[in-house]
Amino acid sequence: MNNPDPSRRDFLKLVRSIILWVSALLGLGGLLRFLDTRTQADPRTDFDAGPADGFADGSRILLPQVPAVLVREAHGFNAVSLVCTHLGCTVETRPDGFACPCHGSRFDPQGRITRGPAAQPLKILRTEITADGRLHILTN
Repeated sequence: MNNPDPSRRDFLKLVRSIILWVSALLGLGGLLRFLDTRTQADPRTDFDAGPADGFADGSRILLPQVPAVLVREAHGFNAVSLVCTHLGCTVETRPDGFACPCHGSRFDPQGRITRGPAAQPLKILRTEITADGRLHILTN
């Protein structure tokens, strides 16, 4: 005589199959979500600081969007990056230069190291004046 009721073994095989299929579908869903992840846009490397003649000689302007300090000197412009070369923290401007709030590195007004742990000076950014007289700061 044929037993219409499933045995305990058949029931456990069915539950195991269901769990495996659900796990496979969830894993496939996670993989598809991972592969569909959007990447961030490339960071800007060219910043328009405005008309070059709008900066007075000897001025030091903080440009937080870059982040950098723009210095107008007699011979032209200098831009010093505010990104610490130790671990990438944003340094603070001080009367005697720059200070990293994260690990204590100190830099003079030109970005040279006066105290570590940073081993490299602050990056000097390129500045260009366009044909129409606008000042651009290039970070690459």
